[in-house]
Amino acid sequence: MKKIFPPINSSTGLGYALAILIVIRAFFNGVIPLMDKTEARYAEIARLMAETSDWVMLQIDYGIPFWAKPPLSTWLSAASISVFGVNEFIVRLPYLLICVILVLWMGRYRKNTQMSFFLPGLILFSLPEFFLHAGVVSTDTLLTFSCALVMLSFWEGIQENTKSYWGYLLFVGMGLGLLAKGPIVGILTVPPILLWCALSPFKWKTLGRFPIVIGTLISLGIALPWYIIAELHSPGFVDYFIVGEHFKRFLDSSWQGDKYGFPKQQPMGMIWLFIVGATLPWFLALIRKLIRNFSSLISDPWAFYLLVWFLWTPLFFSISKSLIHPYTLPVMIPFTLLIIHYWDDKRTSLKTTLILSCSLPLIVSLIYVSGEIEETFQNNSDKYLIEKITEEKYSLYSLNEKTYSSQFYSKGKSTVITLEELKQKMTQNTTFYLITENKFYRDLPESTQKELSLIKQTKKRGLYRWITPR
Repeated sequence: MKKIFPPINSSTGLGYALAILIVIRAFFNGVIPLMDKTEARYAEIARLMAETSDWVMLQIDYGIPFWAKPPLSTWLSAASISVFGVNEFIVRLPYLLICVILVLWMGRYRKNTQMSFFLPGLILFSLPEFFLHAGVVSTDTLLTFSCALVMLSFWEGIQENTKSYWGYLLFVGMGLGLLAKGPIVGILTVPPILLWCALSPFKWKTLGRFPIVIGTLISLGIALPWYIIAELHSPGFVDYFIVGEHFKRFLDSSWQGDKYGFPKQQPMGMIWLFIVGATLPWFLALIRKLIRNFSSLISDPWAFYLLVWFLWTPLFFSISKSLIHPYTLPVMIPFTLLIIHYWDDKRTSLKTTLILSCSLPLIVSLIYVSGEIEETFQNNSDKYLIEKITEEKYSLYSLNEKTYSSQFYSKGKSTVITLEELKQKMTQNTTFYLITENKFYRDLPESTQKELSLIKQTKKRGLYRWITPR
């Protein structure tokens, strides 16, 4: 009797497994609320861009410029919102699509034609950091795509009888990276390329194959116009973004210039622990492979290139105390390709690791269905507080400060007010809603508390209604 489902280790079976993981990620993209502060902030910036049709300068609130990032990720999310509407799935859709493109691109670099086209992509998509960013509104996904385009185009460009367009795609990747997250794209790609050239038997003259002058013009042509227009539109942007975000943020952990967050101080070298967590359960498998093949690494140009690419980013960030786990995302590509390069179909341990890594999203799905993490979502997003009042015409106020999720889900209707302004509103004959942190509510005068009716409350915040007295 013919089997209905192919075995997991067949090419078709791996394709089905990859499709299942993508569907699971797409499901989570639609049901998990936008989480404060970071993801909801970027989603709200995209919603504001789509609403105001200001495609030049990012805004963190109406009329208030956001200087911390370039616009490429926001352009994609805002375009998605403009076409399909405003919800979590739509604002996250571009990042899922970019990750799927990367996953399918990895099939080009499988070890041989006998290896399944889907195996590299399946390993990449099963990595915790990559799986997470397939559903997160983030600038790091586009940075990862840009770095991959630069690094892989370089490798393709130095091969014999290569297509000339690879030389130009390298500079396209650099230009996109400048629009995705700024000059960091050059910091993460140029040094490892030059380091590999210096340490390997590679001949420097091969660099002459690349159209450096025309390519540089292509990169600048892609990115420079926006930087000029942005500076003219909002003077001070270039100084803050280039000097502050790219140098002071990483070299000075006490930097006080951050307008939109706080220094993410970590122990020096924390990036390596982030990488271990981002690549489980594959990390140990790769370490074993590298140790066993250490003597032949330098003589293997492809493996050595991937290793230098993989190691450069954590080495660079090792000197920084101001970092977060998404900084590891760009190295998920060389990490995956190293695993593939040393893949051995006869090694059952690798197949076991593959099954385990693919099982993690399934386990997360079961945890979600059980409802065990619902409270975590409720405590980190205001969606649950305001989802039933978004269509009402009453005003929505936030006491002292507002969250980006309340701004996104109310479609910009949430307004910050002080205690004195709240008291003034309560003297008027207009019903309104109030969101406040529980600590702020406890500090309210008892007479004010009695006039506010609790609608819904989470561990951190509560929604109240004030009704016009009859």
